[in-house]
Parts: sequence; C-alpha cells; structure tokens
Amino acid sequence: MTRIPRLALISGSTRAGSTNTSVILTVPDVLGDAVHATPYLELARLPHFNPDDDVEPLPAEVVRLRELIARADAVLFCTPEYAGDLPGSFKNLLDWTVGGVEIVDKPVGWINASSSPTGAAGAHRALRTVLGYTGASVVEEACARVPVPRAVVDEGTGTITDPTVREAVAEAARRLLAAVPR
Repeated sequence: MTRIPRLALISGSTRAGSTNTSVILTVPDVLGDAVHATPYLELARLPHFNPDDDVEPLPAEVVRLRELIARADAVLFCTPEYAGDLPGSFKNLLDWTVGGVEIVDKPVGWINASSSPTGAAGAHRALRTVLGYTGASVVEEACARVPVPRAVVDEGTGTITDPTVREAVAEAARRLLAAVPR
C-alpha cells in the first residue's frame, strides 16, 4: 500500500482575506485524497523570536509549528511582500525554524500569489536566502508565480474559484510532492 504524502502549508500573511492564505486553503481542495495537506494559519500566535528562548521547554506555538514541519514530507509556503521584503511576522516564523532540525533537507517550494507588477520579487528572493540558512531543500520546479486577484477568491470559504488559477496552484504543489523521496 502506498503511503499518502504529508504536506505542510504555511501562509506568510496575518491579514484576514489574504490571497496568500487563499492559496494555502485551496491546496487541499485541488489535491484531494492524493495528499494529507495541513495548513498552518497561526502565524500571529508565534512569540517574537529570541535565541535565549530557543531552548527546552519551547513556547507551545513553536512546538506546534516544528511538529507540523517534522511530520510533513514537504512544505509549501505562500507569502506576501511588505516594503520590498518578507513580512516581519513571517520572517519571525522562519527564524523559529533555524534552531530546529525539522526542515533540514526537507523539500520546500512556494507560490507567489502577488498580482502586483513587481510580483513580490523581493520577498521571494529573501525567502530563498532564509531557507538556505534553515537547510531546507528548495525545489525549483515548485517555486511558481501564480497571480491571485481578489476577485477569484470565494469570500465564504477563502478558496480560489477560478479553474485556471486552481490548476496552477495544484501543479506547483504536485511538483513539490514529486520531489518527496518514495
């Protein structure tokens, strides 16, 4: 019997109605039973990173985050850009992963949902740099720009409704899963 891969989905936004969170919420919908996809939507609950606190016992929310990553076969991120870089709250999440070993050598990718002309290039350049420090294994084929206009997000479910955008999200996630060792 084939084991179903586990995918951690992490939104880099704390904003209600974020298109980045919509991408994360859409992944389980478009992949269905092919994957155990678990969204992490508690970014705002993480304490500020302090190396002095990166010792046992860890803060409870940090434990939850690290356990999610540890159980996952791969991690898919979707983050906005603020002031040309990663949002501070999302960088904080990544800082908490540096001290752990959960993400080391783990396949990771991201979907850039920005509809802006610059495409949030600064944030994704920074994400690549930070993930290098965590020891994650960036899967180039799973790093995709999929602009998500707010008009294609269902206000009730927060998921993407446009079939073309949904398929692009699914394809990036499939490419990430293809990099998971069997």
